[in-house]
Amino acid sequence: MDGGLAGQRARLDAEMERCGQWPADSPWLREACAALPRDRFAPDRLWHWDGWAYVPLDRAADPGGWTGEVYGGVSSAAITQLTDGIPSSSLSAPGVVADMLDSLRLEPGHRVWDVGTGQGWTAALSAWRAGPGRVVSSEVDEGLAAFARDRLAAAGLDAEVVTGDATHGGVPGGGQVDRLHATYAIEAVPWNWVEAVRPGGRIVYPWGRLGYVALTVAEDGAGARGWVHGLAQFMGDRHAPAQASSGPAAHAAVRADADPEERRVLDRDPAALKDWGLRFAVRVAVPDAVLFTRHGPEGPTVLVHDGDRSWAEIRPATDGRPSLLQGGPRRIGDEVMIAWAQWEDLGRPDLYDYGITVTPDTQWAWQGGPDGPRWPIAQPAPA
Repeated sequence: MDGGLAGQRARLDAEMERCGQWPADSPWLREACAALPRDRFAPDRLWHWDGWAYVPLDRAADPGGWTGEVYGGVSSAAITQLTDGIPSSSLSAPGVVADMLDSLRLEPGHRVWDVGTGQGWTAALSAWRAGPGRVVSSEVDEGLAAFARDRLAAAGLDAEVVTGDATHGGVPGGGQVDRLHATYAIEAVPWNWVEAVRPGGRIVYPWGRLGYVALTVAEDGAGARGWVHGLAQFMGDRHAPAQASSGPAAHAAVRADADPEERRVLDRDPAALKDWGLRFAVRVAVPDAVLFTRHGPEGPTVLVHDGDRSWAEIRPATDGRPSLLQGGPRRIGDEVMIAWAQWEDLGRPDLYDYGITVTPDTQWAWQGGPDGPRWPIAQPAPA
């Protein structure tokens, strides 16, 4: 092991400690990450965003840059694969990985279904904790699955990687598991995931555009529910409709140079949308709304679109009060403003005050508790 890697591993460990990212309830995670450092699961080519595009970063040509990319920071993912110029796999941010595995409440002897193997790092950490032969991982991409098998074997871990779509079907090998951990974002939980987990077991997954959730399966197996556990953005299910992109270019593509169909003044400052509690409330109430903040001399402008034909701009005050411009077949700007007002009426709850209930026929998000205000979650189309 070269000195660069040793130094970066130590730096990240210290940064995790300083930021409070090592979970007090799961001290095993720090030990597992030391025994199975993320660089051992990184391919020799990574992809670095240079401000304009993703450019290759090869270990052989730039070992220092490659190492720096693997260990970018507590909240930094390392892009490991592009598909049509868009990231399609990554080593997730270490702080998020630690928090999600802490939320899983994983114990030795648990049987685990790791959904979305990627490079195999989370499967490795789970296997370190659960024990030999207790982890099976599903990966839809055969190339990634083969890579993960090699890295798991090199680490001396007994964990199985199978190729297949985990969104449909049961646990590879049959039976039920104690824990299910997903590494790609889904809006609605596939019912086969609930059926795959024993009563009282846990499902931890990234929820659509923003956030991750920990569900507990009911004792009768007839449903699952649980709370939001944190903020994160993950790549989506490859077999689901693509998530609409963020950024000014994506907004411009939806707007397509159209003039506003409606323009009105507001009594709300768009700068308030920097609050992640408010952002999350908008995510819950208007799940297909994509928000991007563009900063200018007058203050932030919030660009909103639905990935289709509807768009809005919430502009800062230049001659009195902020303004809302919008166009398209739906008034998505109004939907955001309604969600904003509702969040204030609810007492400005933070994201940890929301949760999700899943049943065979329907799913919904709620605030304050399962019997509190609720918002429906759109169901996936049948397989």
